[in-house]
Amino acid sequence: MKRRLITFWRIIHTGIVNFIRNVTLATAAIAVMVVTLTIVLFSLITNATFSNTIAQITNKIDVSVFLQDADTPAQTQQLIAQIKKLPNVKSVTYLDKAAALRQYEQQNAGNQQLLEAVSVASNPLPATILIKPIDLNKIQDIKDFLSQTKVAALQSDLPSYSGDRKAAIDKITHATDVLRKIGIVTVAVFALICALIIFNTIQMAIFNRRDDIAIMRLLGASTGYIRGPFIVESAIYGILSAVFSVLIVNSAFLASSNALQASSLGLLDINYANQYFDAHFWGFLGIQLMLGIVLGAVSSTIATRRYLKFKTPKN
Repeated sequence: MKRRLITFWRIIHTGIVNFIRNVTLATAAIAVMVVTLTIVLFSLITNATFSNTIAQITNKIDVSVFLQDADTPAQTQQLIAQIKKLPNVKSVTYLDKAAALRQYEQQNAGNQQLLEAVSVASNPLPATILIKPIDLNKIQDIKDFLSQTKVAALQSDLPSYSGDRKAAIDKITHATDVLRKIGIVTVAVFALICALIIFNTIQMAIFNRRDDIAIMRLLGASTGYIRGPFIVESAIYGILSAVFSVLIVNSAFLASSNALQASSLGLLDINYANQYFDAHFWGFLGIQLMLGIVLGAVSSTIATRRYLKFKTPKN
C-alpha cells in the first residue's frame, strides 16, 4: 500500500513538473479549453435564465375565450371542464360579464375614453374564460381545441391568442429554442477542437521525452507509470481552465451589472443570471472542474495509448 502511494505521488509530482516545463506549449490548449468551458458555463446560466423568463411570461399570458351571451350555465361549465382536462392547461378562471367589466376598468383605469365606452347599465363585454398554459411551445394545442366547431359555436369572438399577441409569443419561444441549439452546437465544436489540441500537445510532449520514455521502458517501468504524468499534466490544463472560465463569467456579470448598469439584454435577464450564478457558484465550479479534468484526461489517455502502442512497444 505504501509503495502504491509513493508511486502515485511520483506520478503527480512528475506531471506537475512536466506542466511547468511545458507551460508555453500548453498555452494554446488551455486557451481553447477556457473558451470551451466558458461557453458551457454561459450556456447553463443562459438556459436557466431563459427558462425563468419564459416562466414569467407564461404566468402573465393567458388565452381569453369570449363566450356568447346566449350560452347557458351548463354549457359554460361543460366547456370549462373540457378545457381543464387539456394537458397544457395550468389553470382556468371564469369571469362573468360583471367580473369582465371590473377587470376591463382596472386595466384601462388611465384611459377615460375607453371607460366611457362601457357602463354597468349597458355592459358590452362578454363572459370570459381565462386559460393559463403550462408550456408556450404547446399553446397551439389549446388553440386547436378552441377552433373545434362545437366549441367555436359557444364563442362570441376569436380567442385572444391571435394576431400580434400570437406573433410575439411565437417569436419569444422560437428565439429561445434557436439560442439553445446554437449553444449546444458551439459547445460540441469547441470541445472537439479542444480535444484535438490537447491530443497534439500531449503527442508533442511525448515526442520531446521519447528518450526518457525509452530509458524507463528498459528499466522496467509500467505503461501506467509512464502514461500517468501526461494524464496529470492534461488534468492540470482542465483545472486551470475551469478556474479561468468561472472568473471570466463572473467578471462579465460584474461588468454588465455595475459598469453598464444593465438589468437585461434582450431576453437575457442579467440581474437574474447574476443572482443565479452567485447562488450556484460552487456547483458551477465543480461542474467546470469535472468537465475540464475529464476532457483533458480523456484526450491525453487517447494520445498516450496511441504513442505507447505504436512508438515505444514494451519488450
